[in-house]
Amino acid sequence: MQITVKYFASLREAAAVDEEPIEIDGAATVADVWQQLLKQHNHFPQQVLCAVNHQYAMMDATLADGDVVAFFPPVSGG
Repeated sequence: MQITVKYFASLREAAAVDEEPIEIDGAATVADVWQQLLKQHNHFPQQVLCAVNHQYAMMDATLADGDVVAFFPPVSGG
């Protein structure tokens, strides 16, 4: 299955791309994709926020072919 991964804020800078296609064998969750990306981009943070098809999602969300997964660095404020 193929999905599109989009990066935002500091993740976009670290990846040096706005988005990229990712090929995944079999059923996968957002966490599976993130673990694959951590192997490719070892300077990414361990914890991120995510969205699937423009809706915030949990890391255990199951993905389907053609989904768009967005990753955001954690946000803090005051």
